[in-house]
Amino acid sequence: MTDEIAKTENTQAPVVIPTVAPATPTPTTTTARGGFDPRRSSSGGRGGAGGRGGGMGGSRGGSGPRRGGGGREERAKPEFDQKTLGVRRVARVVAGGRRFSFSVTMVIGNRKGSVGVGTGKAGDTALAIEKATKSAKKHMIKVARTGSNSIPHVIEAKYSSATVVILPAKSKGLIAGSAVRSVLELAGITDVNAKIRSGSKNKLNIAQATIKALSTLKAPKVKSENLNPKSETSSKAQNPNV
Repeated sequence: MTDEIAKTENTQAPVVIPTVAPATPTPTTTTARGGFDPRRSSSGGRGGAGGRGGGMGGSRGGSGPRRGGGGREERAKPEFDQKTLGVRRVARVVAGGRRFSFSVTMVIGNRKGSVGVGTGKAGDTALAIEKATKSAKKHMIKVARTGSNSIPHVIEAKYSSATVVILPAKSKGLIAGSAVRSVLELAGITDVNAKIRSGSKNKLNIAQATIKALSTLKAPKVKSENLNPKSETSSKAQNPNV
């Protein structure tokens, strides 16, 4: 009995070692340069839906208000159109040397019969243009035109060394050149033929000669029948035998 007890004490219970399944390696996805990576798209990378392309694209092309749109005010149209005939740099000799300035010749008009020519001189071009515009407004004239925006008769004028002749030309348009064309365009005159009968090339003298010629225009005569239509009917009523 004691022997059996001793045998049971010497025998040990068998040790059970647990078996662990080998870990399966996770598949690695290799993407080409510039290709599509599903992991990056899901995490909101640069190419994903929540990345730079999606976020910034939504903010730029969204329905929000545009920057600077719809708040601009339209510029008021100026009263007179203007055209620069010439800009010259002139010099004046002083004690310390020469002093330079700019001389500008300007034509302004409203294309409805008002036109003027002016000059301005200043050390800056913008200031010279402003002075020339004021001078042109000061010397503006009103031109008498016909119903077809032509002139009623032939005109001719001489200013300094320039001589200008302007003739009415029905349905011919504006036939003129040099400074004469600029003055006639801003005066709103068409259907005329202008000629410069001198060797002068000075645009200021030509423009002043054109202004002088336009100032001699007389208003077109209106027939007396149109003015007093009742006078003819009353005379017939008094003399039925006529």
